[in-house]
Amino acid sequence: MANRSDVARLAGTSPSVVSYVLNDGPRGVAPATRERVLAAIAELGYRPNAVARSLRMSRTMTFGLVIPDNSNPFFAELARCIEEVGFEYGYTMLLGNAMDDDEREAAYVRALLDRQVDGLILVPAHGARTWIAELSQTPVPRLVLDRQIAIPHATQVLVDNEAGAYEATAHLLSHGHRRIGCLAGPADLYPTVDRVAGWRRALSEARLDPDASPLVHVPFGRAHGYRAGRQLLGGAQPPDALFVASDEQAVGVLRAAAELGVRVPADLALCSFDGIEASAYTVPALTTMRQPFEELGRAAVEWLVSRVETPATPATRIVLAARLVARGSCGCVDPAGGDHAIDGDQP
Repeated sequence: MANRSDVARLAGTSPSVVSYVLNDGPRGVAPATRERVLAAIAELGYRPNAVARSLRMSRTMTFGLVIPDNSNPFFAELARCIEEVGFEYGYTMLLGNAMDDDEREAAYVRALLDRQVDGLILVPAHGARTWIAELSQTPVPRLVLDRQIAIPHATQVLVDNEAGAYEATAHLLSHGHRRIGCLAGPADLYPTVDRVAGWRRALSEARLDPDASPLVHVPFGRAHGYRAGRQLLGGAQPPDALFVASDEQAVGVLRAAAELGVRVPADLALCSFDGIEASAYTVPALTTMRQPFEELGRAAVEWLVSRVETPATPATRIVLAARLVARGSCGCVDPAGGDHAIDGDQP
C-alpha cells in the first residue's frame, strides 16, 4: 500500500508538500507541483489515513443524523436533502434509523457520539427522554429538526405546522365545505399537536365547532390512513372534507374511499400535509402543504457548520413555512382537466 513518502518520491517533492496539497494548507504550492502530486496520488492509488487526519484537524468531517423511520418518504426525502448539503460542505452523514423505538434511538445517539461526529441532527421519535441528559454533557453541536423538544444548547429547525394546517383547512372551507374532519398523527408528537390546533383555529374562525367535527389520531402511514379512512367514511355522518396530517395517511384514505364508493373530490375533498413526491401521482393527485425539504436541510447543515467553525455561534430557532400545492383531491382542477399547483409543482 502506497504511503505519503511514495507519493512524494514519484512527484519529485517532499512529504510535507504532499500534505499541503492534501490538506489545502496555508503554504502556497505551485500549480505545476500540485498537478504532479495529484497525478502521483492517482497513479499510486494513495488514500490518506482518515483517522490520523481527523486527529490532526480535531475534526472527523462527519455529522450524525438520527431519524424515526427511514421507510417514511418524508424522512427519506429530508435525509437526502441534508446529505446533499452536507456533501457541499465536505461532510459525510452517518445515519441512524430509530424505527420509532426510544431505546434504539438512544443507542444511535451514543454510537454517533462515540464515533466523534462533529455535529448531530436529531429528529426525536417521542421526546428523547433517555438521552437528553447525556447529550447535555458533551460539547458536540446538536440540532433538533421537525420537533419542538428542549435540549440544552440545541438549535431548532421547524416548519410552522399550525399555520400550514390552518391554511389547508381554510382552503377546504373556501370550497364551501363545512363538515371538515381531521385525520391526525400520534397525539404525543409536536407536529400533530400544532396541525390539529391549526385545523381547529380555521374551523373556529369560520364559526364552526371543531368538537362537532370528527377527529381521529392514528400513526403516520398508509395502512393506518386506510383503516381510519374506512372508519370515518363508513359512519352514519361522514365528513364532506378531510384535513389529513400526512400524505402517507391520505394515500390510504384514497384507497378506503375507492372501496366504499366515495368519489374524491365530488363526495369528499382532501387536503394533506408534507408534499412528498408520491402526492403528485395519486388519482386524483393530492392537494398538500409542501414542507420545504431543501430549506430545512440547508438551514440545519449550515448552522452546524457555522457552530463547528465558530463555537461561539449561539443556538437559535428557525421556523419555515409550508406551501399550499392545490391539485385534484380538493377540486382544484383547471378547464383542461389538469391539476393546478400553486407553487408550480407538477409531475
